[in-house]
Amino acid sequence: MEHGHIRPANAVLGMILASVAGLAPLQAASIEGTIIVQRRLTKAKVTAAANTYSRGAAVEVHSDEPNDVLAFERAHVAIYLEGALPSKASTGTMEQKGREFLPDMLVLPAGSTVSFPNLDPIFHNVFSLSGPKEFDLGNYPKDHTRTVTFAKSGVVFVNCHLHANMGAVLVITPNQWNTRADGAGRFTLADVPAGSYTIVAWHKAAGFFRQQVTVTSSGSTPVSFFIPLAADPVVASR
Repeated sequence: MEHGHIRPANAVLGMILASVAGLAPLQAASIEGTIIVQRRLTKAKVTAAANTYSRGAAVEVHSDEPNDVLAFERAHVAIYLEGALPSKASTGTMEQKGREFLPDMLVLPAGSTVSFPNLDPIFHNVFSLSGPKEFDLGNYPKDHTRTVTFAKSGVVFVNCHLHANMGAVLVITPNQWNTRADGAGRFTLADVPAGSYTIVAWHKAAGFFRQQVTVTSSGSTPVSFFIPLAADPVVASR
């Protein structure tokens, strides 16, 4: 082979590095946030005694009053990014146990599927009349389950036709960057590509709160939400 057709070693190395760089993922970082709640937002729920319901066996009912009210409120805030960003559907489970939904709140991206197993020795009938997804799963007994897929984003309120005290919520987000705050109000959205976004916090009683946030590739981006209750509010029950 003629010497004129041989590429210099440094040129070959440069081509390899350029190729690898072209395949490298976009730089990403995390959003580290805090939810601040300083007063009770959720009206206490009153559950009727088991003997109020004539059908089925008696079911032990758990206490409705949280041990730490403010921790309960903070842990019932959903956080997510707005926008049609890349997403990956997931699965979730919302049990019917002790005549309540456990957990009483799930946060999942659009396209996800939720199962609703009945673990009580009585019938339940799970349904929703919410705009993003209406469904009625009919009556079904202990150790049976039903599943629902949620194609559209939005807030879906879930109830039981047979037990008026039972209520839960599904927050279906437009993409995979979503989470719930913990009892201390902390949350993290990990591996967010660099860019500008609208980040949303939602609480059932207080509603939606939005902020603009810019994520860079260096370190985490801090965000905090103060969740107030408007003057003279109508407080939603759990």
